[in-house]
Amino acid sequence: MHLTISGSGDAFGSGGRLNTCFWLETARGTLLVDCGASAMPALKKCALDPNQVNAIVLSHLHGDHFGGLPFLLLDAQFLSRREKPLLIAGPPGTRARLDALLEVFFPQSSGSKWRFRWEVIEVMPGVASNVLGHSLITAEVIHQSGSPSTALRLNDGEKIFAYSGDTEWTDALLPIAADSDLFVCECYSFVGNITGHMTWEILMEKLPTLGAKRIMVTHMNPSVLERLDELTAAGVLVAEDGMTLEF
Repeated sequence: MHLTISGSGDAFGSGGRLNTCFWLETARGTLLVDCGASAMPALKKCALDPNQVNAIVLSHLHGDHFGGLPFLLLDAQFLSRREKPLLIAGPPGTRARLDALLEVFFPQSSGSKWRFRWEVIEVMPGVASNVLGHSLITAEVIHQSGSPSTALRLNDGEKIFAYSGDTEWTDALLPIAADSDLFVCECYSFVGNITGHMTWEILMEKLPTLGAKRIMVTHMNPSVLERLDELTAAGVLVAEDGMTLEF
């Protein structure tokens, strides 16, 4: 797999980072994992063509993780003139929330006559799904978003990409991360207990239990960004906007 991080930031753009959006090239195609509000400028800054994306997989329905979808869909409709179909996979409630988002940002757009076919599949946590040849398994995690927030595990038959989404520590992450080639984990704050989010103080103790071949942290607030040397000294990778990685 080849990963390009077009956005690695938290909801507030800490450190000037853009919202979460991972471009993942696999043996089965090209995916986006999350599509935060800043996804379109982030992708274009990285010279990545959204029309090459076959599917978008969403961890949860917060604006910094799925708020870029109206812009991506309407760019495909009116500017880049997409022709091939697009699949969007997300937790239960994704279609209704996406239609509502389209209507808030661009009234009457949800009823457009689309020039390309796009569809939404809603993935139940714990139930294996097929996303264009990728095996997808999700697990519900601890993060309030109005619908199930999930961690996810994508397998293209050759490599496994795992991602925590946004969550405080939960043992539900263990089977998601186990034996993955790359586990990307949010690490919002440096110390303490933060409702709905991971801290480095907690994650550092859990690293030996995760069982992933490589671990990368993302979604960091200033308290983490100021002490990145301590994270790298512990052997984890640190996500950066524009970073690429083969695994």
